[in-house]
Amino acid sequence: MSENITSAAAAEAKPPRKKRIFSAIQPSGEMTIGNYLGAIRNFSAMQDEFECIYATANLHTLTVRQDPKVFKANTEQLYAMLLACGVDRSKCLLFHQSLVPAHAELSWILSTYTQFGELSRMTQFKDKSARHADNINAGLFTYPVLMVADILLYQADMVPIGADQKQHLELTRDVAERFNGIYGNVFTVPDPYIPPIAARVMSLADPTKKMSKSDDNTRSFVLMTDQPSTIMKKFRSAVTDCEAVVCRGPEKAGINNLMDIYAAVTGKTDDQIVAEFEGKGYGDFKTAVGEAVVAMIEPIQQEYNALLKDRKYLNQCAMEDAEKAAAIAERTMQKVYKKIGLPRR
Repeated sequence: MSENITSAAAAEAKPPRKKRIFSAIQPSGEMTIGNYLGAIRNFSAMQDEFECIYATANLHTLTVRQDPKVFKANTEQLYAMLLACGVDRSKCLLFHQSLVPAHAELSWILSTYTQFGELSRMTQFKDKSARHADNINAGLFTYPVLMVADILLYQADMVPIGADQKQHLELTRDVAERFNGIYGNVFTVPDPYIPPIAARVMSLADPTKKMSKSDDNTRSFVLMTDQPSTIMKKFRSAVTDCEAVVCRGPEKAGINNLMDIYAAVTGKTDDQIVAEFEGKGYGDFKTAVGEAVVAMIEPIQQEYNALLKDRKYLNQCAMEDAEKAAAIAERTMQKVYKKIGLPRR
């Protein structure tokens, strides 16, 4: 009798399962402060609250032609940067997508449950095909299905999304519900996760556009690997208006952007920023923003450079976490194969 009471009490004391989050980032080049402040910084915060599975989405990157050596280096560098930015492998998984073949395997299966019309309506396909008119390959059209597979493979409860990923999550939910409607409860239907703090960083040269490393004007973006002197130059040349009063306004896109960055880096409110720079010019404000960004980036750069000195270690870490991810993925694949009547080894 006492044993039953003890076991019942233990069951009651067992903490509830953490919700699972999946997120992946393409190794398409160096990371900007926009990437960091808008998404990556939240990775370390999320791993304390949720069960997080993170990946470098290197299979997705293949939709654009890659130089093999540069591609390999970019993938390793992104992995190192994510670790340097606070991703803790003792609290989450971090691996390369290509190390878990089930991503591609499930993508093919789910492509047969995704309608042509759904893919043809994807706005990112239209944008990317316009930018890469010389290489409009089938993968560019079907890559949203791979994104669906990435998420459903791990039975993710939530997916962190920005405005440009909303359409892809809607497709993921539609495909999951369609499959579940035929075969029963196979996939978790994920919800969007909107991080409590996620800055939208705009171009320093044209603050009406989102900051992007693909911009032809290199002064428009700040890389996480930029030297302090380069960062200061970029902020000092940032486009602003002619008023020279640090405050928000509908015609002050440049200052609005700099205030967003300064607030995101320092944690200060708009009122505190306005009070701090009352009676001062834009030059003082730009310098302060640049210095705050340098202070934020320097310890990350130090850790990043240290990690890159041992690429064997980085690859070993990715392999170890890929094995753990593959075990989770296999449970999903076993269920999928059984439901649709496919034999599996």
